[in-house]
Amino acid sequence: MRLTSPAFSEGESIPALYTCDGAAINPPLVIDDIPPRAVSLALVMDDPDSPGRTFVHWVAYDLDVTGRIEEGSHPGTGGLNDFGRTDYVGPCPHSGTHRYVFKFYALDQKIGREKGLNKDELLTAIEGHIIARGELIGRYSREDSAGDDR
Repeated sequence: MRLTSPAFSEGESIPALYTCDGAAINPPLVIDDIPPRAVSLALVMDDPDSPGRTFVHWVAYDLDVTGRIEEGSHPGTGGLNDFGRTDYVGPCPHSGTHRYVFKFYALDQKIGREKGLNKDELLTAIEGHIIARGELIGRYSREDSAGDDR
């Protein structure tokens, strides 16, 4: 699968609109080349540059097999992120530039669980059911947004 966003290119800066310096809504995402036998999608967005550990910003599962996640939407079933929430939380690094990795998984089944699975629980639940995966990396630095209209 190939994951892109009309809001930013691979490895480029995530616009402030999608961060704590803006509206903190999720960016639009486009998923191409989803296998025809996919039954559902799952996603994880995390920050591997967070001090001490990878910090999870967004977990969702049982997403419809569609080629697009709309800006500011709440697709699928919300999983638990490291903020203790079941929705998207935008980038907000305390210092430096961090990478934010959006990972999508095409699955041969639905998870069928209530909301609130965390990243580790989700990865355990989808083990053996992943038929394709794709990722998109964006970067964000609060210093980069200093001149932006918020």
